[in-house]
Amino acid sequence: MSGVFVVFEGGDGAGKSTQVRLLAGWLAEQGIAHRVTREPGDTWLGGHLRHLLLDPASGPISPRAEALVYAADKAQHVDEVVVPALSAGEVVVCDRYVDSTLAYQGAGRRMDLAELEHIARWATRDLRPDLTVVLDVDPDLAVHTKAEPDRLEAAGQEFHRNVRRLFLELAERDPERYLVLPGRDPREQLAATVRERVRELVERNA
Repeated sequence: MSGVFVVFEGGDGAGKSTQVRLLAGWLAEQGIAHRVTREPGDTWLGGHLRHLLLDPASGPISPRAEALVYAADKAQHVDEVVVPALSAGEVVVCDRYVDSTLAYQGAGRRMDLAELEHIARWATRDLRPDLTVVLDVDPDLAVHTKAEPDRLEAAGQEFHRNVRRLFLELAERDPERYLVLPGRDPREQLAATVRERVRELVERNA
């Protein structure tokens, strides 16, 4: 595959959607073929799974069942969206990926990380991003910004502190593939930093 796979990660309210939109706008201005996508939900199957996972009206979901549903979304998403776009040479800009499963279901739900990662990597064919941008925000400043939180957003502050810790630990493991940015910095400043890293990757793959 000759495309470039860029993923945005971080806690709820960190500004991922804004940075995805700004990067996509820049790629369009540069005439670079790209695909904007997200997990969960950007396939016919994922749309149904997203509703079940995030709707506050959903009944109780066990941590293992929750993890397996997210894995199913990822398997469909990689096969239906990500791999075809990368094979076509596009830049794939994805809002959340495997790290979110490890952070939310692993650190947040206190599941075994090794087991969870094995499932997530199997579901995604062990496809790794070329760049993962982590927007780091203190959860005490982020989660409460939404008036009507979904199931995960409403999981409690200790849950979200554990999520943040795991994102940062994952970035420390592989600094060459990660870009950790303070999520509360000016959005245009963040976007400029992201653009430079993506530009390097695009030029390297040209």
